[in-house]
Amino acid sequence: MKITTMAPLLSVVAPCFNEAANLRELVQRISAVVAPLGNYEIVLVDDGSRDDSVAVMRDLAAQNPCVRWLALSRNFGHQRALRAGLDSARGDAVISLDADLQHPPELIPTLVEAWRGGAEVVTTVRQDPPESDPFKRWTGRLFYRLLNAMSDTPIEPGSADFRLLDRRVVDAIRALPETDLFFRGLVPWLGFRVASVKFNPDARTRGQSAYTLRRMVSLAASGITSSSITPLRLSILLAVGLACVALLFVVYALLRWAAGDAVPGWTSILVVVALLGAMQLFVLGVIGEYLGRVLRQTQGRPPYLVRTASDEEAR
Repeated sequence: MKITTMAPLLSVVAPCFNEAANLRELVQRISAVVAPLGNYEIVLVDDGSRDDSVAVMRDLAAQNPCVRWLALSRNFGHQRALRAGLDSARGDAVISLDADLQHPPELIPTLVEAWRGGAEVVTTVRQDPPESDPFKRWTGRLFYRLLNAMSDTPIEPGSADFRLLDRRVVDAIRALPETDLFFRGLVPWLGFRVASVKFNPDARTRGQSAYTLRRMVSLAASGITSSSITPLRLSILLAVGLACVALLFVVYALLRWAAGDAVPGWTSILVVVALLGAMQLFVLGVIGEYLGRVLRQTQGRPPYLVRTASDEEAR
């Protein structure tokens, strides 16, 4: 691959998990739209796949010198695999997209045009068609409403991990000490000049989505706790509110007792105790989520480990 100092280098990063069936088409479509734009590289990141993804990546790199790849030592998750790709990318602009072909590579020239027009971050906003899964549409809208209600930095609903980042933005992300990253919340927090492009996702034609309900819930929890401390403040407000209700009930009971009419009913007491217990467990869960993030951060472990890479095999 010939790289000159005159033309900017474009890097396209694609995290992959069990996407062997899609990789050849992915690289072909990316190359077709990026090659006319100038110098480019495609960085494929294998996130501990159990299929033949690494073998396909190795073959693609042998056929196309613009293809580079790295294989993580295990499955670290999409966001950390994306971070690995950003760390490896050399481009003046870095474009990230999923390897399942739902992010259309044909949109890349539009992102590059916005970047050349002065934008340092070019985000994409997913426009789900009416025939898409209604459960995912509903949960997606709910997630962004909760996130924006709690976050200090607004996040556009439908934001995807399909975006272009200027080299300055990539370097800013790499300089952050955080290991638990949520890019949809982190990128807006960074600031810089932002442009937005809407797109209609393509349907998945091969393989199965790695985002199970459990993974989506985990991503939602990570997104909220990494973007805001509002849940902790809400826990305090909840505790104060319940304390006020309990105090009013105590005053009411004392007044009834002073009037010679004691408040009866073990059932009401048990209900109140159960409610308070549930609220306490909920608050402890919120605190535990934040403590877990603090623990992972203070352990000082790297966000990912690389098992092998094309650059190492080429030496």
